[in-house]
Amino acid sequence: MNKKLVTLLLLAATILMAHGSLRAQSNAVTLEFSQWWEPELPAGKFRALMDEFEAQNPGIKVKLISGPYSTTRDQIVAGAATGTMSDVVGLDGAWVNDFVKQGAIADLSKLMSDAKYDPSELAAQIQLNGSTYMIPVVNFVYPVFVNLDLLKAAGIDKLPSTRSEFAAAAKKLTNPDKNVYGWVLPLSTELPNGIQNDVMSWVWASGGSMLKDGKPNLVGNKDVISAMEYIKSLYDAGVIAKGAFTMKEPDKVEEFVNGRVGMMIDSLAHINLIRKRNPNLNFAITALPAVDDYTGKRGLPYASWGIGVAQNSKHQAEAWKLIAFLMSADVNSRLSSIANAFPGNVKATPDFVKTDKLFAAAFDVFKNGYLANEFTGLPVAEQLMREFEEPFQSYLSGDIKVDELLSTAQDAWMKHFK
Repeated sequence: MNKKLVTLLLLAATILMAHGSLRAQSNAVTLEFSQWWEPELPAGKFRALMDEFEAQNPGIKVKLISGPYSTTRDQIVAGAATGTMSDVVGLDGAWVNDFVKQGAIADLSKLMSDAKYDPSELAAQIQLNGSTYMIPVVNFVYPVFVNLDLLKAAGIDKLPSTRSEFAAAAKKLTNPDKNVYGWVLPLSTELPNGIQNDVMSWVWASGGSMLKDGKPNLVGNKDVISAMEYIKSLYDAGVIAKGAFTMKEPDKVEEFVNGRVGMMIDSLAHINLIRKRNPNLNFAITALPAVDDYTGKRGLPYASWGIGVAQNSKHQAEAWKLIAFLMSADVNSRLSSIANAFPGNVKATPDFVKTDKLFAAAFDVFKNGYLANEFTGLPVAEQLMREFEEPFQSYLSGDIKVDELLSTAQDAWMKHFK
């Protein structure tokens, strides 16, 4: 009888434990996390971090919704408009102002306060009206990528550092008969971030600005005029890859990967992609060229993998736990290392600086310059880019002069600042 009783008790305990486990699983919160990060990281690495988070937080599961940047952007924008955003979202700083106005993303300052979180380790916070809505998890600079084999074949023995050197190199690199060009410029109005990364970056590289007191300052701005005229000189010289007006950022990378362009301005986030797509590509990284007589620090275009929480999320406290996990010094060090980016936690240190020559070069560019992206936080930032892009295409085509380009763009921009 005693043996039977013990067996029955053990069986009952097993059933209760299984029931409790099933109940715990059914009560687990599942966070949807929409981002474009996972495809740009080594396979399995980001999922491994999510698994680690789940192990530390048994009541929370993470469902990754991953896709290319442009696809993810469209999904998140649609979610913002319809109140169907994922609980946690990857954010570009250019989207923040619009999402806040729509009431689509949550006040992270409140979530931090509710969780008694100390934000002192955060390298940056994107704020509007005194509240934080986006935290940069990792930061990517946009230096110049140079195909060294094409450079050598063209008889160029050093990386261009000034605008005149860049123009001379672009001309030597260009061979239309072989479909090879010196530079690539994506100007699709569908994905208009080429204005930010590939056009205005020439202004920032020489310490210039497109703003004054936080508002558009295009008309009569000598720094902006100089950069626009320089880009047009490259266009007129035929050294820019064909199809610029419909080209998107992924297309630009594809041209470089396949050896059809000698130089491009691009994110460090794409280094893994480039190496995977063409392991034999011999390339280097250098700072964006400045005007020939410029001696100051160079502005360095950058973008962040920002993170936010949807206002419509029913699990905001749990969503904040995921953000806090990603922003912890140890995890942020590892994430920035595998992403080949600069960390968002001031105490985090990526290991690539010591192990990879390309990233060491990028880190030198970073240390010797300053981060510059004046579109971050502006109202309807992507629309501003598009409203510049349309007359810019007309300017490159020779249909309008530079003054008309800038006055047209400024008139369009000012409507969003009233």
